[in-house]
Amino acid sequence: MMKIDVLSIFPEMFSGVLGHSILKKAEEKQAVSYQVVNFRDFADNRHQTVDDYPYGGGAGMVLKPQPIFDAVENLVQKAEGKKPRVVLMCPQGERYTQKKAEELSQEEHLIFICGHYEGYDERIREHLITDEISIGDYVLTGGELGAMVVIDSVVRLLPGVLGSEESHIQDSFSTGLLEHPHYTRPADFRGMKVPDVLVSGNHRLIEEWRKKESLRRTHLRRPDLLEEIELPSDMKKLLAEIRNQSE
Repeated sequence: MMKIDVLSIFPEMFSGVLGHSILKKAEEKQAVSYQVVNFRDFADNRHQTVDDYPYGGGAGMVLKPQPIFDAVENLVQKAEGKKPRVVLMCPQGERYTQKKAEELSQEEHLIFICGHYEGYDERIREHLITDEISIGDYVLTGGELGAMVVIDSVVRLLPGVLGSEESHIQDSFSTGLLEHPHYTRPADFRGMKVPDVLVSGNHRLIEEWRKKESLRRTHLRRPDLLEEIELPSDMKKLLAEIRNQSE
């Protein structure tokens, strides 16, 4: 079972996300356990202050190292098994990808640190964390929403969580490409019809159509992804056909 701990001064934000849908079912299946800790409880002052003015001046407040160090050390001491990955949610971090989600899903214990205010004391970055993650090139009011995104993307990859073990294998980005289009009943909705190949029953042609449409969608929407992967010869041929059709 994976163990996920979250450090936040707003732990109530997580109840709706972790307590519903796939994330809740994953915990019920004992694929994962969650704990959200208010690191304000670890502050060593009677007012439970977790931030202070930055040395050298400047706008905003900075999260102090002591409460976060003590909170993480407490969780590590209580945990059994391997040393956890300690993930700092921060817009300066590594941009999050499906590859990173797959990497984190192999861990036994993850600790997420959600910050607020102007930023973190640099000693947290230098001496406490193992990973620093950003979910995009923009700034949020805190790390909670980012942590929820990462947790959701990791937990759905755990064995037995999704209804079909093949679901996440075919996801966009898992193969390096965007996923092909999907259709369901009715076959004709207000004159908008499902492609004939999908109702043909010919599985070879269906698979070829899906490959080609995955390539087409990636070529049109995220051509940068095609520069990062080595396609097999049959898919290179399909991509050449798509590019010729686009000209």
